[in-house]
Amino acid sequence: MSVRAIRRARAALRADGHDRDRADVGRHRIRAVGQERSVHRHGADLAPTTERECTRDQDHRTQQRRRPSPHGRSPAEAGSRRCDTGSVATTSVLDTPALESALEQSPDAVVARAVLERVVDAHPDVIALLETNAVLRDGLIAIGCASRSLTTAVVADASLLEALQGDAVSSEREVESYAESLATMPSEEDPARRLRYWKRREYLRIAVRDLLGIADMPAVGRELAALAEVCLGEALHIAAPTAPFAIIGMGKLGGVELNYASDVDVLFVHDGALTEAERVARSVLSTMSTPTADGLVFRTDADLRPEGAAGAISRNLESYETWYSRWARPWEFQALIKARVVAGDRELGDRHLQMAQPFVWPDVLDPDAVREARAMKARSEAELRRKGIDERELKRGPGGIRDIEFAVQLLQRVHGRHDGAIRSATTLDALRQLAAAGYIEPADAHRLSDAYVYLRTVEHRLQLWDEQQTHTLPTDDTSRQRLARVLGYRDSPRQSAVELFEVDHRTHQTTVRSIHERLFFAPILDALAGAGPLPSEAAVERLAAFGFGDAAHTRAALRDLTQGLTRRSRVMQQLLPVVLDWLSESPDPDLGLLQLRRLAEGPTQARALALTFREHPGAAERVCRIIGSSRLIGDALLRQPEVVELLGDDDWLGRPRDPDELTGTALETLGWRADAEARRSGLRRFKRRELLRIASRDLVGLSPIETAARELADLADACVQASLQALEPALPFAVMGMGRLGGSELSYASDIDVLFVYDGSSSDDFATAEAIATALMAEIGATTAEGQAFRIDANLRPEGKHGVLARSLDGFRQYYEQWVLPWELQSLLRARPVAGDMDLAARFIDLVEPFVYRDPFPEDDAREVRRIKARVERERIPPGEDPEFHLKLGKGALTDVEFTVQLLQLQHGATRPEIRAASTMQALDRLGAAAILDAGDVQVLSEAYRFCERARNARYLVVGTPGDALPTGPPAARIARLLGYTHRPEMELREEYRRLTRQARRVVERVFYGNDE
Repeated sequence: MSVRAIRRARAALRADGHDRDRADVGRHRIRAVGQERSVHRHGADLAPTTERECTRDQDHRTQQRRRPSPHGRSPAEAGSRRCDTGSVATTSVLDTPALESALEQSPDAVVARAVLERVVDAHPDVIALLETNAVLRDGLIAIGCASRSLTTAVVADASLLEALQGDAVSSEREVESYAESLATMPSEEDPARRLRYWKRREYLRIAVRDLLGIADMPAVGRELAALAEVCLGEALHIAAPTAPFAIIGMGKLGGVELNYASDVDVLFVHDGALTEAERVARSVLSTMSTPTADGLVFRTDADLRPEGAAGAISRNLESYETWYSRWARPWEFQALIKARVVAGDRELGDRHLQMAQPFVWPDVLDPDAVREARAMKARSEAELRRKGIDERELKRGPGGIRDIEFAVQLLQRVHGRHDGAIRSATTLDALRQLAAAGYIEPADAHRLSDAYVYLRTVEHRLQLWDEQQTHTLPTDDTSRQRLARVLGYRDSPRQSAVELFEVDHRTHQTTVRSIHERLFFAPILDALAGAGPLPSEAAVERLAAFGFGDAAHTRAALRDLTQGLTRRSRVMQQLLPVVLDWLSESPDPDLGLLQLRRLAEGPTQARALALTFREHPGAAERVCRIIGSSRLIGDALLRQPEVVELLGDDDWLGRPRDPDELTGTALETLGWRADAEARRSGLRRFKRRELLRIASRDLVGLSPIETAARELADLADACVQASLQALEPALPFAVMGMGRLGGSELSYASDIDVLFVYDGSSSDDFATAEAIATALMAEIGATTAEGQAFRIDANLRPEGKHGVLARSLDGFRQYYEQWVLPWELQSLLRARPVAGDMDLAARFIDLVEPFVYRDPFPEDDAREVRRIKARVERERIPPGEDPEFHLKLGKGALTDVEFTVQLLQLQHGATRPEIRAASTMQALDRLGAAAILDAGDVQVLSEAYRFCERARNARYLVVGTPGDALPTGPPAARIARLLGYTHRPEMELREEYRRLTRQARRVVERVFYGNDE
């Protein structure tokens, strides 16, 4: 502690108006670093030296005895010694409000006060600093509660507190900073003693940073490793090697994640005479590990070397290489994952690491590597069980630190041979790398990381108490209570601090063990391992037998998927038999294999695919079904590969989404995007993701046609609502769904038909509404790099494309009163509020219903509806499309059913309001319930309608472009297989079309056209 610091403290005390006599304590200076630090010297130096000081101390103690103390005695009585023996009284500084508050917040106020009294009693100069240096004060309190060994050290030598001065505690130190700090230390006759003192001082600084929450667990591990690294460098300097010599850090030192009481694991490498190298190595070990009266530097262990303790303490490169190539066991290579050069000749150390790389990351892994890692872990756990401490062992017990470390290292050994991005020596970094590369699920990596930080923090607190290498939770109540409280747990009304700690500990143990067993013991995709590996050539033959048509492309795709030793290829090699089975059951196995190869091409897609196939066999089967059914959906998966993993999530795929939930997601997607371009891109990605979900549910048979149509309409509603809200309309404005959108029965290829209505009367209102409608059309329908959200059509508005986009409510009333045509009234049967001002939308519905539903419905209007239908049949089928198999406009197909239902609604809806429904299928059911349509006719029309809707959707998914006529040839066969026709697919499909539509047409002729059979 510097003279300047004491002077600053004394000045602060005086400025605060404290008693001058207390400030005079600062004259007794704590010795600077590098001077003699024995307890005897400090005791002599810090004793009162004048009669006046003794008298003042005695008077002060008399005043202190009048105050009660939480310890049952006054502070003066607790820590003072008689003046005539050279003692100094503990002063009233321990009763200040700031200190009392700090003590109350400590893990144990009684212990913390006693520690402060010991320190102040031994070193009264500290009193001034306790009031002016909050870090020192809080650090001493924390150390007093958490570390008996450091408390003893500070009481013996207060100069250690210099490590807590200034900003020394505020920031993390790296190797270079530690080296500079050590270089400023005064020389001593015994350099090892100087190193021990400096290490102890920096160790105290790290512990305070840790206990005060300034440094997190990874930072503490890094600082301890950096401290050990500098100490090893100094120990090597003391040894003074005369030939190239390097120290390789192993274990937690190599991983930059050292504990307070870790062994420092090392290997020694030399280039020169063995005798000189052995001298240097033993000197380093002696400097680092020899116990003395003032402790040791770090326990240092070289037993990870070849042959362990029985082997040569140092080896040259050739000797190491010979050992690794002939006799080394797999665990030795696993240990080398964490190897790094920490001291000495860097060039020599780097050569050693480079030489070892092929052994750590071989092209072909030793078959014993995995078995030996598992056996070693099992032996360790068996030993703990034999001792009866397995549940209390933080490190080696079930759900402990080793569960995480061994799982990580095994995955690194298996996959890191061909993926250099997952080779980190640091456990937490390796977990992040493994998750990023797809070898571990991100959620598992996150849980393991949280548990690792927790377990290592508990380990730190255990070891800091006496700086002993312990990993076992205590059983006595006092120790358990102390541990829980220094970890930050406090009693609650229902549970004690110990109980709260034990709940958290068991939770982490259970989580770690569960993930460990899945990663460490379960063979990859063992749920699918019943089928053995299948060579590529045999696979080609099998594919041909299953109906894969293109042998050359099949062979190329299989080669691309399975060749090499990448993670993806290994998964595919094992899964190939079942993958072929799944693909063979899809409508287009050749397409499925091609799409599978494309999905696995990019690194992101490959990771997602491999992860899904490894962890979610159900999702893997669904992927094969989907990509073997639809090029369109396969392309969408390529653009959003994160959806691949979701296909295994039954919560995501297994049910329709609630419309309000869907709209909320759309609003969140657009809400944080400030500009129109970003908003439009976000909307289109949202739509594509949801379309993937809906289509996937459809393709794997999880939703009937009515559900898929309603989900597509809900998706369109959500997109329109979110887009309109983002535009922030400045007047009442509503969007009415028309056509299939209004009827909530969209197909994959449907446009969305809309009307725009606003409430206003001025020209400014019209301009505002027109601008909103124009902007909304662009938000939904504009083509961007992400495509369109939906094709949006407002041509059902009054005057069609020649009319204004938006009309006021009064404008619609005037139009419907004077100029409306029968077909426009027919289109209003499907009008449904979609977005915007719902009150305005309801008023619009109230406005149009009297125009739509009239009693009686004019016969002239009925004839006009029939005339328009006949014209549609003659003129609307595009050239080149077969009218005999037209799913929309063919006889007995979709339009026939829709016109029939709508004419009946127009004719009867005024007097039978129960038949009013925007959905064709709902209206059919209501017409049957109202006995307006015979039940048999309802069934015939419903079956034809459902069939044509399903076939139309299947056509779009298979062909990938809008269209309404059944194709011929292979596309028709694929559509048929998707719809479940397997014997003679195309013929069966066409026969079913003819049967259902003929029946429906007979009903249409009778009911719609009035032609009796």
